[in-house]
Amino acid sequence: MKTVILCGGQGTRIRDVAADIPKPMIAIGRYPILWHIMRGYAHWGHKDFVLCLGYQGQVIKQFFLNFQVLTADVTVNLNGSGRIEPRIVDGGHDWCVTLAETGLDALTGARVRRIRDYLKEDDTFMLTYGDGVGNVDIPALLAFHKKHGKTMTVTGVRPPGRFGELEIDGDRVTGFNEKPQATQGRISGGFFVCGRRLFDYLDDREDLMLELEPMQALAKAGELMVYRHDGFWHPMDTSRDYRLLNELWSKGEAPWKVW
Repeated sequence: MKTVILCGGQGTRIRDVAADIPKPMIAIGRYPILWHIMRGYAHWGHKDFVLCLGYQGQVIKQFFLNFQVLTADVTVNLNGSGRIEPRIVDGGHDWCVTLAETGLDALTGARVRRIRDYLKEDDTFMLTYGDGVGNVDIPALLAFHKKHGKTMTVTGVRPPGRFGELEIDGDRVTGFNEKPQATQGRISGGFFVCGRRLFDYLDDREDLMLELEPMQALAKAGELMVYRHDGFWHPMDTSRDYRLLNELWSKGEAPWKVW
């Protein structure tokens, strides 16, 4: 089962932290937040990733093309051979990473539509954003999705109300309000599980935002369900978020570090 990560946004609200790299590459400690997200999924055995690239996608490509050199201690021989020998500090990265160019200006729905061929005949795939960490129980989330049999599951969390608010009836999502002025209850934390029927709701328009037409249509059709997560979840959306997440990591108190 593949895990699709949306990595193409321009991250304009966090440019004061890093203006020349994509938001998924902003570091928590010595590693990009993208690495933290992937490490969490890999902990639960999900190691086959498709990254939807856009803004500054070459920075993400360079990170993975030079992964060993950038993440390990390195011995460089200056005796004429020029040989570089990575000294692996952490060998737990048996991942497969597909780096897919999905367009500079494409919105989230278009990006997901454009990686359809990389999913082959998989009936189910996971989907998340490249800028939020949490200690979501991935096996429990997947079991919940398989049990209800609907097209899509969204993880509902309780952070400050500034993202897509979920209107809920039991376990069924009845409405989806993207970025309301005020919110009560749960909001979308990403960490989706999707069936292939999701592609029936997507097209290739550049301006197709997953969180608007497709998810609203799924909610109306009774095909969008919520998995309630009461643990930790936090995005890296602003410089304040950056400072908070790095402080938690530096103190050894990062709740998302489940590995």
